[in-house]
Amino acid sequence: MPDMKLESAPKTMDAARKPNPGAKPPLDARLTEQRNPRSLRIDQMSALEIVDLINAEDRLVAAAVSDERERIARAIDLVVESFRKGGRLIYVGAGTSGRLGVLDASEMPPTYRTEPDLVQGVMAGGYEALLRAQEGAEDIPEDGAQAMDDRSIDGRDFVLGIAASGTTPFVHGALQRARERGARTGFLLCTYPTEEQLRANDVVIAPLVGPEVITGSTRMKAGTATKLVLNTISTGAMVRTGKVYGNLMVDLQVTCQKLQDRGERILIETLGVSRDEATRLLDASGGHVKTAIVMSRLGLDAEAARKRLERADGSIASLIGK
Repeated sequence: MPDMKLESAPKTMDAARKPNPGAKPPLDARLTEQRNPRSLRIDQMSALEIVDLINAEDRLVAAAVSDERERIARAIDLVVESFRKGGRLIYVGAGTSGRLGVLDASEMPPTYRTEPDLVQGVMAGGYEALLRAQEGAEDIPEDGAQAMDDRSIDGRDFVLGIAASGTTPFVHGALQRARERGARTGFLLCTYPTEEQLRANDVVIAPLVGPEVITGSTRMKAGTATKLVLNTISTGAMVRTGKVYGNLMVDLQVTCQKLQDRGERILIETLGVSRDEATRLLDASGGHVKTAIVMSRLGLDAEAARKRLERADGSIASLIGK
């Protein structure tokens, strides 16, 4: 095959995200459904040219997410407000969007020692849809509404709908019912939000990554943007609720050899103790790093350290400083 000339990268972010203004009107106005002019000949490219093209497009994602920084920060504040009221963070989505929500939620208990129901991922089609596409599951708004009823959503909760195209009926049904039940809501999408979406939700996050390399394949740039946003929201909320000390994952619970080693290293670094003392402290704390730090710094036993942490809303910094 003769060498193909790679389409040049766009000079501005707007050029990357928006259809060519000189082109005929698209059949579908959603940005996620537009054809990417830079990949029109991808089926004739070599493997290396395909890699270079996809990599060039992926470099647009972080900038698009950065443009939504204020909305993402607003979402973090809403999640923290919910947690402090005894509420939950609920992600709702279908397909790739739903799977990314479930993934982010499932990583909270082992990473930050949260209760399993504090952050939840709701997937159109249920568990089976995580492994194999459930055609049509996303098209029933009543199922989304029922999912909110099943979880007894109320005014303490924050529900974030995730739909790259912004149109998934299951997600819209869930958000409408969540609002009816008094919850705060947000929407994460990768196309231009409608006035109704902006008006109905407490926050709308719309990283405009532009048309996909393969038209409509939102598991690519849109999926990457979604993963970045969800990582930022959940991590920011965990930091703001005392799950992190400095930049250390101190609320982890030792459940395996890898986490035992990590916990010991955190204690060695923060307390300046030996490996043997770190092991002893972890054993005495029941395998909870945060408790072990407070025990050592304040000269308390495990029960007293836990009570002090509870009164400080879990914040080590408020008890012993940095």
